Amino acid sequence: MFGNLFEEEEEEGFSSSSSRGRVAKGGDEPPPPRGRSYLCGIKNQGGTCYLNSLLQTLLFTPEFREELFSLGPEELGCLEDKEKPGAKVRVIPLELQKLFSSLLLVDQQSASTADLTDSFGWNSSEGTNQHDVQELNRILFSALEHSLVGTSGSTFIHRLYHGTIVNSIVCKECGNVSQRQEDFLDLTVCVCGVSSLEEALWNMFVEEELFEGNNLYRCAQCDRLVTAAKSAKLKKLPPFMTMSLLRFSFDFAKCERYKETGRYSFPFTINLRPFCEQTDGEDSDYSYELFSVIIHKGGCYGGHYHVYIRDIDQLGQWEPPEEECKPKTQTKVKNEVKEVCELKLQEDDPLSVLTAIIAQEPSKSVLLDQLGQKLMDKIGSSWSKKFRKHCGPIGKFLQSHSDVFMLVSNGTRVALKANPPSPVTEPSEPAEQTTNSDPLTPSDPGAAEQQPGLDQKPEPEQEQGSHWFDLNDSTVTSIRESDIEKQFQGKESAYMLFYRKTQLHRPSEALNNPQYKVPLHLIQMAQEENIKLQQMREVFEATNNTVELRLHLAQSYRLENGALQPIGKEQNKSTTLSFDRRKTVGDLRLAIYQMLEHWEGDLALTVAKSLPAGLHLYNTITDDCVSLYSAGIYTNSDLFVWNGREVCGATVLTGAEWEPVLLNVVRPFLGEDGCQEVEDGVECEGGKGFENGGPGLRREARGFAGAVTLGEVKEALGEPKESLLCQEHKGGKRGEQGAGEGGGASGWRVFPPDDMQRTLKELSLKDGDALLVLEPQSFDSSMFTLNGDVVTVTTPSDCRWLQVEFRPHGGGGGGGGGDGEKEEERKKIKVPATGNMLLSEVKQRAIEEQQPQDQPPGAQYCLRQVDCTGKLLPPVCEELSVRDAGVRLMTTLTLCPGNAPKASQLFLLFSVGTVPSAGTEMDIIVEKTCTVKECLKAMLDAVGLDGTCWHLRRLDWCEEVGEPLMDEDASLSELRICSGDTLVVTEGQLPPKGFLKLSVWLYVDPTNISTASMETNGHTEEQMPEIVTAGEMHCHSPPLCSGHTSELLSVGQVEISDEVTLEDLKTQVLTLPALQDVCVPTTAFMRVWQLEGRRLARILRGQQLTLRKLKLTSGTDLCVQQLLKEEDLSPKEVLLNVKMGIPGERSYYPPEELVWDASRDSSPRCLRTCLAAHYSLSPDSLLLAKHQPDKHTWEEISNWSQQVSKKKKKKKTESLLGAPFYLKDGDTIGIKNLLIDNNRDFVTLEDEQGQQRLREQAEQRRKGGQSAGSDGVGPLKKAGSTKSRKPEVALSINVGVFR
Repeated sequence: MFGNLFEEEEEEGFSSSSSRGRVAKGGDEPPPPRGRSYLCGIKNQGGTCYLNSLLQTLLFTPEFREELFSLGPEELGCLEDKEKPGAKVRVIPLELQKLFSSLLLVDQQSASTADLTDSFGWNSSEGTNQHDVQELNRILFSALEHSLVGTSGSTFIHRLYHGTIVNSIVCKECGNVSQRQEDFLDLTVCVCGVSSLEEALWNMFVEEELFEGNNLYRCAQCDRLVTAAKSAKLKKLPPFMTMSLLRFSFDFAKCERYKETGRYSFPFTINLRPFCEQTDGEDSDYSYELFSVIIHKGGCYGGHYHVYIRDIDQLGQWEPPEEECKPKTQTKVKNEVKEVCELKLQEDDPLSVLTAIIAQEPSKSVLLDQLGQKLMDKIGSSWSKKFRKHCGPIGKFLQSHSDVFMLVSNGTRVALKANPPSPVTEPSEPAEQTTNSDPLTPSDPGAAEQQPGLDQKPEPEQEQGSHWFDLNDSTVTSIRESDIEKQFQGKESAYMLFYRKTQLHRPSEALNNPQYKVPLHLIQMAQEENIKLQQMREVFEATNNTVELRLHLAQSYRLENGALQPIGKEQNKSTTLSFDRRKTVGDLRLAIYQMLEHWEGDLALTVAKSLPAGLHLYNTITDDCVSLYSAGIYTNSDLFVWNGREVCGATVLTGAEWEPVLLNVVRPFLGEDGCQEVEDGVECEGGKGFENGGPGLRREARGFAGAVTLGEVKEALGEPKESLLCQEHKGGKRGEQGAGEGGGASGWRVFPPDDMQRTLKELSLKDGDALLVLEPQSFDSSMFTLNGDVVTVTTPSDCRWLQVEFRPHGGGGGGGGGDGEKEEERKKIKVPATGNMLLSEVKQRAIEEQQPQDQPPGAQYCLRQVDCTGKLLPPVCEELSVRDAGVRLMTTLTLCPGNAPKASQLFLLFSVGTVPSAGTEMDIIVEKTCTVKECLKAMLDAVGLDGTCWHLRRLDWCEEVGEPLMDEDASLSELRICSGDTLVVTEGQLPPKGFLKLSVWLYVDPTNISTASMETNGHTEEQMPEIVTAGEMHCHSPPLCSGHTSELLSVGQVEISDEVTLEDLKTQVLTLPALQDVCVPTTAFMRVWQLEGRRLARILRGQQLTLRKLKLTSGTDLCVQQLLKEEDLSPKEVLLNVKMGIPGERSYYPPEELVWDASRDSSPRCLRTCLAAHYSLSPDSLLLAKHQPDKHTWEEISNWSQQVSKKKKKKKTESLLGAPFYLKDGDTIGIKNLLIDNNRDFVTLEDEQGQQRLREQAEQRRKGGQSAGSDGVGPLKKAGSTKSRKPEVALSINVGVFR
């Protein structure tokens, strides 16, 4: 109904990687058991929070629940028989029974509504479309009544919810009373302009509406127009009273929806006696008490539903929301746990807040997707507003504090390391370990007794009248009655109220008894499901508590370069061992002893880690009584097995402070023996590609302990004391230079003598850093230059070459390789160059070696780079060096005729009139400080044009003529015009500010298609205007049901001020060359549509309104339509396409245009009357429906009008311009004449074919999305993160025929 009006808002959270603690081998994790409230939530299918809220309300309406359970299989049938032909199975009530029994009896955190929605006839996409819960309430009750026809429960909806209103009109002249009764299942009450429910009911049922003045009433007894008073009263009160609050309204002035967020109070108990026709009963007959409040959070275009419910039968365990509930299953609590639980909350410290939240949970852990909500409940602010700016996302904050927090339960929960949810109560007694699905659950055997069972229910200690819960999809939490008053106003406010008569008392055997009145076969089904879930949890827990450990044996390693290195390259470094993490370290040690039969002496287990330098050891595990989980041993952990002292006779230093660092030790290599091959990590540089080898640098990877000093490193390298150690300059760090990289010298900083006593970690040296070792005699070579504490190294790798190619006919941007050039005309030479060489020197050497022939003396040349497609780039500035100009050595430059720009100049390409094609641009060099006007004059002078009727435009992103350069006095640099940009010199004065550029299309009448052919006659193939089908979408939906569709012919663009009127726009549109043959007497014979996505969206009204008031913006698409008569539509007149159905056939007569005046009355009755007059039929014989072309469905416009509130002298009726139909220009209305046509189905064969295509496209998108997700490619990959609104769709439930 409301499309994405109630689309789910994504709650703040964070995604987590898989848990470090386990390897998920057991498949999908079984659903977790119920929480501390012992109540079951409902899973959200993506947008079904509205359905979940209503279902929970019906479940906690005991009378509704028991009436439903009273229907047995003999009346409803069995779900197993629903596929059998001829079987009469009432699927919807059966699935509702099954869901309710699961919510009451199955031990799981949340139940699924997938089977129920399947019984509604909803497809998979319906689960993501959210609708109005008030509409669902009516449709679901209607579906249940139709499903239960012929059963003993056929009237239970009527008995529980049906009420009667009597409308009376009293003649003030004769006193005659005219009455009419009206049935209701819920009362829709006004919110706008009233402050409380009582005031709204007073306006509806106490105040009278007077018919006087020009609004008189025709009295049947007086037989004339008289003054009268109209009023309404409640005649029959149902046991359950549902109040639907009109929170959402439509502002016709602004043409937009809005939500009423003002204060609107409602009582917990209400007496309806003042609003009833008969008031002589007892007070209890009129007294109601509140038991459910459905709440909508968000605005009119997005939000979320949840529900506050009073647990009448006390099925749940209510606990004070703000108080800590100590878990009853724990008999022993460690001192550390007490300290954490008693932490004083510091709201400005995120670590303190999160620690307190987790510590206060009975399981000592919190679901990741609930942590953000619990934080908001705790401190009243979200993570994004409070901490994100300083601490980053909450997920990264948890990861950065891994010493405090840990992920458990396969990465779905977060716990405290100081208080790990250990799976054992006594480490020395592993036999008492349990197999809970979550290691956070204490293993006290008595814990099982506290789970909600089928035969036993714990006796809750609750406060009187405080059985209120917040059921928010899968989450159920306790609330106080005072929390309901917070929903009186704001974006999160009450939307539906459910009251029950205070006379309805519950039997004592129903209290704390979820099995009360539940059929035996459903109880047995729930018991079987509980057994199955328990088995799944045990299997999952056993499987997912297995961790994979990598054991490194001491005899396979040796100590080298400060780290442990494997002996022999082909020897396996580690042995994989699978082990239960719930067992103790002693059990692991014993298992390793048994695996290593020949081990002698002590056996120590030390946590290790593979680093670039090798394997390093950290902490040794000494406590054999703790579990692997408590010891911090996770899956894929590395454990080193040794004697705890030495490896191969060498003492091993352990701990984080001794972490090794892998450095690249660089030494001079003067090339006496040529460049050697890379061996044992030694790499030579500088010799390749040069004759005779030449000098260079040799690199060697060496590892050193991070705690050793730089002086100890020099001793380990065997260098004399006078040698210098240098660190690569941070600003000029060079990597491995390869082909194509720039040249130039590299800089190194000499370590001062004081640094020799500092450790590598103190010097911030890390893996991969380079360390240059120089002896004093090294400075005798030209390679090394010492200037202060900086050493400059110039190696042959910095002295390379540039290839220069001579192109005698170089053009502005032409391709490279075509144009019939001969190879001999494109000579290539190598010019020796360095990074510091000026490009002018490179050009001069190239010219000297090329000696271009057939060129006049003194000809100017420039150097230009070539991109990967062979296109010439702008000339490089020859005043710069190779490095500063961004030219990479060992690449190719092209020597072309022309001038090179200076550093203060720009090289621009330009064309006159049209978009230039490749190679046809002209070029010009101008100063960066040149203004737009000066640049335009220079371009006009270059092509020999004069005059002032010219202006400059840029090329847009799709290489088309774009927006003009409006500020002619601005400099090119201020407008961010760069060298190589293309400008277009366009004829005409510069359009003033406020001008719009509008694309214009012509509406081609499908019945006169020859006209379009005639109009397009004379166009060449390249100039043929674009023709598309009106209504064409990206998915190319078929034409409408009538088989007729219009075509849109592109006729050009207009530029016009936004201050002109609509009449001026029409006049200018008629001047377009493509519309010269279109003849209209006046502009009133032309209709202008605004297009949205190539669809006719709205008609522009008001000949004298300006384009600004019509809210037109630049780039808008317009469509003009030639009319046979004058037209001037008012704002409330709607142009509709009406189609009468052909009796006995699934098709329609050709559509007709109908202008419907909805200014005074926009109700379905008014439209039906208008159509009846048009077709000369009775209004009661017409059945109407609106066509939804996107879905290929029809939405029936019913005769029923909902009861709404009224105020004195003001009448409100259901409007077709608002929800759920939102009629607008161009909508198609189907009509059925029930006098001669018994077929009430509006769907045609074309609609069915369109629905089938949509299903196929959805399936293709689903498959394509999966492949695109894996490949990162594909046509379905999203180009951006813009979120579009979902189309508005109608809500329906399909019910079989049971009459």
